[in-house]
Formats: sequence, C-alpha cells, structure tokens
Amino acid sequence: MSGGVSQLKDEGSQRQVAVAGAVAGLVSRFVIAPLDVIKIRLQLQVHSLSDPLSVRNINGPVYKGTLGTLKHILREEGLTGLWKGNIPAEAMYLAYGSIQFSAYTYVSHVLDAIPAPYTPPASANSFLAGAAAGAVATTATYPLDLLRTRFAAQGPDRVYASILASVRHIAAHEGPKGFFRGLGAGVSQIVPYMGLFFTSYEGLKPIAASSALPLPFGTSDAAAGIVASVLAKTAVYPLDTIRKRLQVQGPMRLKYVHRNIPVYAGVMKTLAHIWMHEGRRGLYRGLTVSLLKAAPASAVTMWTYERTMDALLALEEKLEE
Repeated sequence: MSGGVSQLKDEGSQRQVAVAGAVAGLVSRFVIAPLDVIKIRLQLQVHSLSDPLSVRNINGPVYKGTLGTLKHILREEGLTGLWKGNIPAEAMYLAYGSIQFSAYTYVSHVLDAIPAPYTPPASANSFLAGAAAGAVATTATYPLDLLRTRFAAQGPDRVYASILASVRHIAAHEGPKGFFRGLGAGVSQIVPYMGLFFTSYEGLKPIAASSALPLPFGTSDAAAGIVASVLAKTAVYPLDTIRKRLQVQGPMRLKYVHRNIPVYAGVMKTLAHIWMHEGRRGLYRGLTVSLLKAAPASAVTMWTYERTMDALLALEEKLEE
C-alpha cells in the first residue's frame, strides 16, 4: 500500500473527515461560484457567434467565450448575476464534500479489509473508492445540483421567485422525478471522474511533496489537485454538458436565459442530438472555463481539506493532553 493512499484515508475519524470535507466544499464553492455560472450559461447555449448561421432566429443572448460571457452577464444582470444559484450550490457543496470524503475513507477501509491475495492494489483502491464516493455524493445531493443549474440559467427575468417556490413548482408540475432529471448522466460522469481524480491525486501528491522545488504552505496538495482535476474533467466533460441540458428540461424550459433549448430525453438521445445538430464542439461548450474552474476548485478543496484535517487532529491531540 503506497504512503499517499494510506495518508489521505487513514487520517482522522469519520466525523473529522466529514467536517473537513464539508469545510473544503464550502470554501471551494465560494471561490469558484462566478466561473460556475459562466460555465452553465455556455453549456446551455445551443449556438455561439463563431458557428455558421448561428445567430439566425436566436431568442436570448449569444455568448462567445469566457470573457464575453462574463461581460454580458455583468452588463445585463449586474454583479449578482455571477452568483445566481449560490445558495443551493453552497448547500450542495457542504453536503457533497462531507458525504464524498466520508464515503471515500469508508470504502477504502472496506477494500483494505479484503484478505490477501485478493486485496486490490493501491491504484485500484483509489479508483474504486473515489468512484463509489462520487456516485453516493452525487445521488444524495442531486436535487440541490438541479436547483443550482436552474437558478444559474435564469437571466434578468426570474423564473422562480425563491428556492422554496422552485421546490414547490417542481414537485407540483414535475413530481419527484423532476428533481433527478439527468441523474444518469451525472452518475455516469462522476464515477469515472472521481475515480480518475483520486487515483491521479494519490499518485501525484507524494511526487509534488518530494519535488526538487518544494512548494510552501502545503501547496503540493493544491498542485496535485489541479493536475488531477484537469485530467479527469477533460475526459468526462461531454457527460457534464448532457447533464446540464437535461436538468433544465420541464415546463419552464423556454423561460431561461437561453429560450431555444431543445427538448431532450435520456442521456444517449441527448448525446446524439447534440452531436447531430452542434457537432463535437457542442459537447465541449464551456470546457475552457470549466478547466479554469476545476483547477482552483480542486486545489482549494484539497488544500482546505488537508489544512482543516490538520487543525482537527491538532485540536484532538490538545484536548487529549
């Protein structure tokens, strides 16, 4: 068993892991909220200015690039437009971070308990534990993720008056299944993403820590998190776009800032529709800002998690003394 794997999963109790994960999720969300709104707007856009014939009969804004989208939102909706959906997103990140790290350590210990010679190798342990943690956390927090997307998709005209109003409307007009639109794409995305992320992170962390150019203040954790996140995010990004398109389906579909979002049904049909009408580019809309978002988000998440865990362990040791 490599030292990197055992270090992350063996530090602290389940309660400490949950607290550190929750704090890491909250801090990370606060930092990257504006980039998240820009990414969602680009993902939901069926056309862009650089596409041929794309601006014909378009009802709603046409964004071009990260900076263009940023300027458009600031001009049309003000600074607060960059923080739409932040309340359900903060709640989601709080719960997600806690569940994710708790599930990761739990599954890792379960895999470690498998007797030899069936004990999985370190890389397989990290992949399986990360994938399981991502699936559990995604499913448990998915309604909050859906609300985050719908609020971020609102333009100057509000679709839902409040979070409570949105919950009531979805429950009344779409039923319980309405809160889980696109869950299949979400789980299909997060399983390989978290598996690849934790595998890369556990492998890169000791390398970054023992680098000939040591990084100060524990930033080797952040560096490992950045590289791991970029690799994993790029691999599964089309599924993220599909998830976003499915999340805004329903009776309010034509009221979001992009009023020409097509009707989609199912992961494979959505994939086929985007590929046919928008090409490969359509599946990767917003990838640049997604990577810009993913890098600091993962860096902040892992750095905050490690620092919070250190503080909790130090507090526990002090109390024991």
